Amino acid sequence: MTEATPQLDTFPMERERAFDPPDLLTHWREEAPIRPLTFADGHEGWIVTGYAPARAILADSRFSSRPELMHSPIPERSARLQSFIVPPGFFIRMDEPEHTRYRRLLTGQFTVRRMRLLEPRIEEITRDHLDAMERQGPPADLVRDFALPIPSLVICELLGVPYDDREKFQRDSAVLLRLGSSVDQITAAMADLLTYLHDLVMRKMKEPADDLLSGLIAGGELTDRELAGIGLLLLVAGHETTANMLALGTFALLSNPPQMAALRRDPTLIQNAVEELLRYLSIVHLGPIRTALEDVEIDGHLIRTGQSVLLALTAANRDPGRFEGADTLDVSRSAQGHLAFGHGIHQCLGQQLARVEMRIGYPALLARFPGLALAVPADQVPMRTDMAIYGVHRLPVTW
Repeated sequence: MTEATPQLDTFPMERERAFDPPDLLTHWREEAPIRPLTFADGHEGWIVTGYAPARAILADSRFSSRPELMHSPIPERSARLQSFIVPPGFFIRMDEPEHTRYRRLLTGQFTVRRMRLLEPRIEEITRDHLDAMERQGPPADLVRDFALPIPSLVICELLGVPYDDREKFQRDSAVLLRLGSSVDQITAAMADLLTYLHDLVMRKMKEPADDLLSGLIAGGELTDRELAGIGLLLLVAGHETTANMLALGTFALLSNPPQMAALRRDPTLIQNAVEELLRYLSIVHLGPIRTALEDVEIDGHLIRTGQSVLLALTAANRDPGRFEGADTLDVSRSAQGHLAFGHGIHQCLGQQLARVEMRIGYPALLARFPGLALAVPADQVPMRTDMAIYGVHRLPVTW
């Protein structure tokens, strides 16, 4: 690499606009969709901002997800990643064949058919929270009163985790996803959650119920520690991601009245609208990161063994070479093929559940409150730039 190689001292970068990727990432994509990058720890790696190379790398088994091999563009995060001890069952940080084994055991739990069977219960949970918002009256915090509790309750019921314990796992999840958390804080939060879930698994071994963890126990292929690790991954991912999509997606619609009006006029657009919001917002704004296990050539660039690659999905999902008018929110667009759920073997296992929750949540919210509006100026909404999952910390609304 040369002295002209750009260096990232801070990441995620400052956003000029709440819903758009940083202008520098857009500029880099237009100039060179894959380019060398000196990470904050001095590692000479790469950044990918184009759709095609990002998709290719996500699908390539020659790139690893193991944290001990990773370098991060965030100062001090490389050390935190490389010291991370992957718990048994925490398969998002594993490569084949370990990853394949866990994924195979779980795939049947998240089929489209099974998620459709959950729709009546998700509709009931959504209706209950809208009822509570209406009784309470405006203003409300859409994160606290709607976006966070709905997916939290759904994933708790699916896994068999008592919802009364939500404050505990939401607090620990926030520590794990906060970019400024120290190694000690992350280690403590991880240990706390694993202990909690291990105790829950041991209770379910004695008294099984009709839930996912009990079903995995009955299968007999996983140890108690593996079950706790799987539970940790599904619990954290299952409420954080959808919660932030529900809140940030609502914020985007409120900030774009013509698109919100189009969705109100034609509720059949909801399927396209969900995919478009996923593409347009790309809430996984920190990577993912992959590390080359051997020399790999991508688009004429040689990525050498051991080099980490930062995949900037916020920019890749706005690539005009893949999506026409990519910087425009268009709820009628068919945004199939976006990378918001990743791609390849690590593509989000719970994506069908997230889709169902959003397809139910957005229309129900808009129908219940025709006059829904921000209760504060848009520039006063606190954004989650300090978290690994983008979104809003709070969304004050009125109606």
